[in-house]
Amino acid sequence: MLADSLSKAIAELEEEQVAEMVKARLESGVSPLEIVNSLQQGMAEAGNRFETGEYFLGELIMCGEIMQDSMAVLEPLLIGSNAEFKGTIVIGTVKGDIHDLGKNIVVMLLKGSGYNVIDLGVDVAKEKFVEAIKDSNAPMVGMSVLLTGCQESMKEAIDAIRAAGLTTKVLIGGNYIDDVVRDYVGADYSAQAATDGVKIANDIFAL
Repeated sequence: MLADSLSKAIAELEEEQVAEMVKARLESGVSPLEIVNSLQQGMAEAGNRFETGEYFLGELIMCGEIMQDSMAVLEPLLIGSNAEFKGTIVIGTVKGDIHDLGKNIVVMLLKGSGYNVIDLGVDVAKEKFVEAIKDSNAPMVGMSVLLTGCQESMKEAIDAIRAAGLTTKVLIGGNYIDDVVRDYVGADYSAQAATDGVKIANDIFAL
């Protein structure tokens, strides 16, 4: 059971209530990061409800949209407190795949957890992944895939990252991703649930 009223409101998809509470907390001097943490707890709860079948994809998308609206208000305030960011993560959907729903939910969760996320979008070429990792010096890259036919693109992107001498940890995610796929493409981690992406990021950045 969620103790925080803001966490509860976003988990229950109460859009107007969340917007009002975010505004009220900012006005009363609560730190933006603290507000993000409350929202993140609520989103994690919505993710749990999705995993147990209580929520469907529609509810999860709506929760993500409420989070997005809140982050639009909070993000400019967070940028100023860079010291509180946990680190930078590059993320994108691999070449040939234009699905971004799962990726967007992960991006929201990661941002909500205090990470600076460089979102490369969809249909991302391997060169773009390499370039973004070099430019940002990110210790972690996330690759999203929905289509089984794009597995080779993922493998090629990871091969290119390694060929460039980068030691960035690679997390792959998607509905059919498992340990067999992870080992085949050469990734370090795999995740099926969006919430797993945050847990893995926390583990990587704790090293």
